[in-house]
Amino acid sequence: MEPALQIRLIILLPLLGAAFSGLGGLFFPALRERKMLIGTIATAMVAVPFVLAASIFASTFLGHSADPIVTRVFTWMAAGDLTVDFAYRVDQLSLIMTLVVTGVGGLIHLYSIGYMAHDDGFWRFFAYLNLFIFMMLNLVLGDNLVVLFLGWEGVGLCSYLLIGFWYTDLKNSAAANKAFIMNRIGDFAFLMAMFILFRGLGALDFDTIMTQGPSLDQATINWAVLLLFIGATGKSAQIPLFTWLPDAMAGPTPVSALIHAATMVTSGLYLL
Repeated sequence: MEPALQIRLIILLPLLGAAFSGLGGLFFPALRERKMLIGTIATAMVAVPFVLAASIFASTFLGHSADPIVTRVFTWMAAGDLTVDFAYRVDQLSLIMTLVVTGVGGLIHLYSIGYMAHDDGFWRFFAYLNLFIFMMLNLVLGDNLVVLFLGWEGVGLCSYLLIGFWYTDLKNSAAANKAFIMNRIGDFAFLMAMFILFRGLGALDFDTIMTQGPSLDQATINWAVLLLFIGATGKSAQIPLFTWLPDAMAGPTPVSALIHAATMVTSGLYLL
């Protein structure tokens, strides 16, 4: 199988799992009782991308080919000087992060089948988990800052949905709101950094940023780096934007594992 097709499947399968659990449970109430089916499909939609990512790692990077693999799906935006491709980039760093996200995420999905077995919102929970993995993969595999930012915002939305999963408890709802608001502060800084870089470079893809970024004036570089650092601070729950993280324990235990230990709080470090 061609690496380009494998990359597309890695991205697409968790989204299909989220659509099956979420839309299926919403429009076909009888499906909500088929918990083992929902859990098995949702877990498979994360486990298969892990196998595909491991295959790419073994065939490409263990074969001493250090060249990144870029897959362009379609042109997302083309307005004036701004052209944004919906494209994905696989290099050694992003592939290792993909293995972490899908590997640990798959184990959390598997554990959740038993942990959430008696919860009436089982179908919603797995829809949110699959959507979280899809957004996290966009974050780590995006070939430009716009696709990365899409995943960045999507992860924030999914964390809000998962932390406030038991939303009938006002304490849980308040914790979800707090996490959402605190993350938006960091996200605003990230957005400002994107504006600064586009103004200076005229593009937001990583190849342009890495090759032409050093030619920017020092003040522009300093502001862009500072704002990106603030964005990473919010997502990784560092001082002073850390106060949402203890409250995130309000969600189900697998959510805490997914957000605290496995994927979301590492995304800030990945950005830097």
